[in-house]
Amino acid sequence: MSTSRKSEESIYRIPPYYYLHVIDQNTNVTRVETGPKTFIRQDNERVVFGPEKMITVPPRHYCIIENPVLKNKEDTVVFDANGQAKLLHADQEIRLAQDPFPLYPGEVLKQPVVALKVVVANAALRLRSILDFEDESGEKRTAGDEWLFEGPGTYIPRKEVMVEETIRATVIKPNQAIKLRARKESLDRDGDARVTGEEWLVKKTGAYLPGAYEEVVDVVNAYVLTEKKALHMRSIRTFKDDFGVVRKNGEEWLTKMSDTETHIPHVYEEVVGVVSITTLTNRQYCIILDPVDENGKPQLGRKKLVKGEKSFFLMPGEHLEKGIQNVYVLGEDEGLILKANETFKDAEQDVERKPGDRWMIRGPVEYVPPVEVEVVTKRQAIPLDENEGIYVRDVKTGKVRAVTGVTYMLNQDEEMWPKELPPTVEGLLATGKDPVADRGDRRATAPAQRDKTRVVTYRVPHNAAVQIYDYKEKKARVVFGPELVMLGPDEQFTQLSLSGGKPKKPNVIKSLCLLLGPDFCTDVIVVETADHARLQLQLSYNWHFEVTTKPEDKTYEVEAAKLFSVPDFVGDACKAIASRVRGAVAGVQFDDFHKNSAKIIRSSVFGFDDNQKVRERFSFHQNNLVVTSIDIQSVEPVDQRTRDSLMKSVQLAIEITTNSQEAAARHEAERLEQEAKGRLERQKISDEAEAERSRKELLELQAHSAAVESTGQAKAEAQSRAEAAKIEGEAAVEQAKLKAQATKIEAESELERLTRAREAETKYIREQNELEITKTSQMAAIETGKFKDMVTSIGADTIKAIAVSGPEMQVKLLKSLGLKSTLITDGSNPINLFNTAQGMVGGLVPARSRPVPDSDEEDA
Repeated sequence: MSTSRKSEESIYRIPPYYYLHVIDQNTNVTRVETGPKTFIRQDNERVVFGPEKMITVPPRHYCIIENPVLKNKEDTVVFDANGQAKLLHADQEIRLAQDPFPLYPGEVLKQPVVALKVVVANAALRLRSILDFEDESGEKRTAGDEWLFEGPGTYIPRKEVMVEETIRATVIKPNQAIKLRARKESLDRDGDARVTGEEWLVKKTGAYLPGAYEEVVDVVNAYVLTEKKALHMRSIRTFKDDFGVVRKNGEEWLTKMSDTETHIPHVYEEVVGVVSITTLTNRQYCIILDPVDENGKPQLGRKKLVKGEKSFFLMPGEHLEKGIQNVYVLGEDEGLILKANETFKDAEQDVERKPGDRWMIRGPVEYVPPVEVEVVTKRQAIPLDENEGIYVRDVKTGKVRAVTGVTYMLNQDEEMWPKELPPTVEGLLATGKDPVADRGDRRATAPAQRDKTRVVTYRVPHNAAVQIYDYKEKKARVVFGPELVMLGPDEQFTQLSLSGGKPKKPNVIKSLCLLLGPDFCTDVIVVETADHARLQLQLSYNWHFEVTTKPEDKTYEVEAAKLFSVPDFVGDACKAIASRVRGAVAGVQFDDFHKNSAKIIRSSVFGFDDNQKVRERFSFHQNNLVVTSIDIQSVEPVDQRTRDSLMKSVQLAIEITTNSQEAAARHEAERLEQEAKGRLERQKISDEAEAERSRKELLELQAHSAAVESTGQAKAEAQSRAEAAKIEGEAAVEQAKLKAQATKIEAESELERLTRAREAETKYIREQNELEITKTSQMAAIETGKFKDMVTSIGADTIKAIAVSGPEMQVKLLKSLGLKSTLITDGSNPINLFNTAQGMVGGLVPARSRPVPDSDEEDA
């Protein structure tokens, strides 16, 4: 509603630099009315736009007008026959700084007024032509062409040109390069022709501004090479490198410090990795697989031996076999087993070796194996005591022998042979129990691991025997202790499996040695008397083995073998004795056996001699076992009723015996009590007489002590007063001395405190001054470095340009004013013409028209 009312007004006051559009409704022609004026609208006219302020383009600014009016050579607007301003439809016009102008009907302000683009140094605008045109220099541009507008300068836009992007120069530092890629066939800055997609490096130190058809792919840093590092390079296409060498596609090589100190990889080469130097000492060597020859060609399948001292780089394709190895240094007790992998002549021993040959070298020597030789193993001499040994097998013949009592080193045809033993024997040897001291210990212990290549040894204790059987010779031998048994390769122990427990059970005791005694064993047997009373007897037998022959006798081996003829001599002896006891007890009554059990059992076991006397021994001729005595430890009835009757009779006998002993003890106690009462009365009378004598002596001593006490008290008081006076005087003297010393100590301590305080204050001031000096020096160095870095980064040319830009602009302003005059001065008062010029023209330039510094210039 407000717009319609405004358009219906008749009088419009147009201020200066304002305009409005008026349409003549009769002719439908729209014209422009500009101020300052008062416009009176006619009835056939209507204001369709405005009043609006004219468009003002200050210096160094521009705007874009779409559908601009057509102007003639005199720069005036062309109108058609109806008075309508002609427009260049679908066209654009860029208008720079000029007087304020209105927009004609149909014109559109496509881009508001903006500042012109200022291109700083080391920067450029990449421009693209959207229409064919010819620029001010006469160069023809076709649509799609691209070029650079390089700074420093102010870019004046054209309607035929579009700004694609702002390009900044890339700073190339020392030991750096930039990789460029061509986006189109063109010439680079050095005039070299580049095809689309081609890449190249620019290594020149400084700022580099890429061309219109160039793009920066990456900044490449140089690799710094040292004596200990080299570069492993690979070619990605055939080219000639920086050293003038033609590299084939896929070729690999090393770039060392001898070639260059720093290396920037070419665009057609890639860095596979950094190779560290391989250093060998005089005690090391290595074998290189697939070595490279002098021409750089790899010798595939070959090997090369390198001995120290030496430092080298592994060429591409080379690698070490087993890495860096130490030289074999062999002592007198060491050796090496070697094997030939190829046919070669052994120069050290002047022997031709064939593949598969094995030989041994002994120390002391230093040895480095050739590439044709493989070190199978290193041998160490094994020192053996006379009671130690090892099993050695010849790998060619298979013969096994035992080596004992010498220091022995296996040769190339020998190896250690593990001797296997039955698991039970292994367990008995591993437990390490003493057959004599631990014969009653049945607890299982963790077995120790045995070295099976060592000769099996067993210590036969005193008064014991061990049987060893040689399966190769089919012959047994018996060793009596104390002795150390060492098994041969084909020998095994004869294992004893004896009965144990009460009553005896078979295969309870496992042992390797046979104890010859004397010893005892206990057994429990059940017998039955003639009157059918079943009794349980616990008997203990003393036994031993008899060996009557001597080692030098012919029958010695036969007699010794008898000891092991009965596998379980304990069980056999206990069964034989038990059968005799049961037979003898079966013929007697229980009462007779209870009274004469020892005689009946001994006579049944040992028997009677010709004189009807009980013998003293019972012999087993099969293994020379002799039982010398029998101990009856307990006799218990098996039947419960018999056991109860026996218990009652025993309790009755015990009760009768106990009552008689109690009566005798009571009579004796009464007699002793009467004697004690008489002695007590006599002692009481003697004690009362002694007490009276003591009371008399006490009264005498009390009278004497009272006399002494009165005399001594007076004397003690006098002495104490004299002593007190003396002590007070000495204390006063001592107190005066202590006060003097305290005063002296206080004065000295105060003096020392003041001295230390002055020293600490002096030290603090000195250190504070030094810190201030150090801080000032460092700040000065920082400011100097900062200024130096700023100057270096900006560049001498930029500083020069900044310094002269002001005066040059002022000179140009003075020239533009056209002032021509002469100034005469006495020379003593200098006149600053530059400031004068600035003051004269400063007011003429509006603040908003002054160029706003670009962010790039501020950064610079």
